[in-house]
Amino acid sequence: MGAGTAGLAALREVRDRTSDFVLINGGPYGTTCARVGCMPSKALIAAANAFHVRTKLDEFGIRGGDKLVADIPAVLHRIRSLRDHFVAGVLRATDDLGERSITGYARLDGPGRLIVGERVIRARQIILALGSSPIVPKPWRALGDRVLTSDTLFDEEDLPPRIGVIGLGPLGAEMAQALARLGLKVHGFDATEQVAGISDEKVSAAARNSFANEFAVHLGAQVELAELDDGVEIRWNDRSVIVDKIIVAVGRRPNLEGLGLETLGVPVDENGMPEVEPSTMRITGTPVLLAGDANGDRPLLHEGADEGHIAGLNATSNEPIRLSRRTPLNIVFCDPGIASVGQSAEDLDPETTLIGEASFASQGRARILQENRGLLRLYAARKEGRLLGAEMAAPAAEHIAHLLALAIGQKLTVHDLLRMPFYHPTLEEGLRTALRTIARQLPPCGLSDLARCGPLGVEALD
Repeated sequence: MGAGTAGLAALREVRDRTSDFVLINGGPYGTTCARVGCMPSKALIAAANAFHVRTKLDEFGIRGGDKLVADIPAVLHRIRSLRDHFVAGVLRATDDLGERSITGYARLDGPGRLIVGERVIRARQIILALGSSPIVPKPWRALGDRVLTSDTLFDEEDLPPRIGVIGLGPLGAEMAQALARLGLKVHGFDATEQVAGISDEKVSAAARNSFANEFAVHLGAQVELAELDDGVEIRWNDRSVIVDKIIVAVGRRPNLEGLGLETLGVPVDENGMPEVEPSTMRITGTPVLLAGDANGDRPLLHEGADEGHIAGLNATSNEPIRLSRRTPLNIVFCDPGIASVGQSAEDLDPETTLIGEASFASQGRARILQENRGLLRLYAARKEGRLLGAEMAAPAAEHIAHLLALAIGQKLTVHDLLRMPFYHPTLEEGLRTALRTIARQLPPCGLSDLARCGPLGVEALD
């Protein structure tokens, strides 16, 4: 059930092993990523960043950037064109299923039975990959088309000049910065003091300070909305502001309502979620597997694809197939880039953890590129210097995070990674700075090992 990323990954494994299957999908085809998530949002961010370059041109000695204009309808048209291309590619994955593809909303009627309309389907195994939907608090729904979500934003033909973004997690932070860079007046709100899903307070502060230079940031704000003739009033902490439209980015809810999970006879938590074995995706004690965003665990595309793969294998195997999961990796496509990899600050014990830090304010390549802002914080085990994780708001964060994910997965130590060449001048030299900070807190290594090098006192090299 479900033809999104997890469902298609499961389908690939199932159809390799049997022809005795059906795919049931009740919502739009095309995956959340291609339709309303990863791809259209990154197309918006790319346009915004291209336009934002004009603010740096004078410093480079290039004049005339202030005459550039962002054509918002044209930007949105390009996003929809790209979106439609990506969706078309996904749809081809199910083109040849014929009668094995059923369009409709199904519900469970016990462990091995589904009902789709008037049709009853009996199955030895059932994979639920139903995805998720944006959360919009019920009182806000009365505002009608003045409230947008990631599911509706990219269908807009144009955008008004004043936008409120409620929720500055990964998606909200991306959208708030992108729209501000396109010239809209943006107010961003979050009930917490953190932004973009970062738990390290210093890294979150670096991201928050960067955002505050581009749009109004209001944290620790419990907001209320009121419709006016000329827009929407956002009220918080005895303050208020009027905007034309609201983008609600307070999270997504698994699509489990009305599914009939109660007919499985297994306990569920306060959110209606049954226990799912993460190494098999199986709902404990049942022939039902729950994968992707629908299980609320790791709502990321690569994790959803992995979970669909695991579910497909286990649905077609007589014995459990338990697969280890990848190193956790989260990337937020803001500027500076925001990422966490491995264990985050909130996961670690300060007594057993060493921290290395690197500011990019004076880093050589970052200054050349006019990207000299942000902070990288690296975590390692105090005992042996093994890399545990990192959080960062820094230039090249998406690339540094991938490098660290490989290192953490291979259980490398700080000294191991410092043996890697760091070419000059590169942004990755900032990673070397953080690694050396930790290395100086570890027992000395051999004289011939460059991991023990201290700072040179040369700004562009340290």
